[in-house]
Amino acid sequence: LFFFYMTPKIKFHWDVRSAIISGLSLSILLKASSLFIYPLAAFLAIGSKGWFNKSGAHFFNPANFAIVTCLLFLPDYVWVSPGQWGTDLWIVAVISSLAALVLGNARQMDMAGIFLGSYVGLIFGRAFFLGDPLGIPFNQIQSGALLIFAFFMITDPKTTPRGILPRLIFGISVAVIGFLMQTMFQIREGIFYALIIVCAVRFLIYQLPLKNISKYA
Repeated sequence: LFFFYMTPKIKFHWDVRSAIISGLSLSILLKASSLFIYPLAAFLAIGSKGWFNKSGAHFFNPANFAIVTCLLFLPDYVWVSPGQWGTDLWIVAVISSLAALVLGNARQMDMAGIFLGSYVGLIFGRAFFLGDPLGIPFNQIQSGALLIFAFFMITDPKTTPRGILPRLIFGISVAVIGFLMQTMFQIREGIFYALIIVCAVRFLIYQLPLKNISKYA
């Protein structure tokens, strides 16, 4: 994260920041029972930027595409461990503080806030509806994987729209679809599937009668 924060001050002939962020995301989130899966995931992540690309903007978040592809085609060998760092508050504080440095520099903090606000609201709304103790939703939102996803995956500048209304639609859609997949269909990695679904159909946002709608970066 420190390297990512400092590299905007260094001029490169080629940009390594996207590869660094994708590599860190895969290293942190993706777990596999065979070593060959890690280079395969890296190949899928970087390759997706060229395979699914229009006007210099890729359709899918590279790390998310690799994770979902591995989960779909190698379900017996890969998994995502949401609670690998525990649920202590200090973990939330550290990840959030480091994320503020990165997202503030990239002007993507609002995208993370939209998703987290929607997702947390759904989690607590379900708990109140079912009469669950507050300890359950608090435990669910103190997930390291959730924070990494919110701060460093859904906020990819190339796959998120410009303009507050498109961002609201994008972030809320990911939160709702991911929440439904987790609670109704018991798909633990629901938010990862939700992001790739919304990215695949995000062009529909621009079919809506929204005023002053902006184009993607």
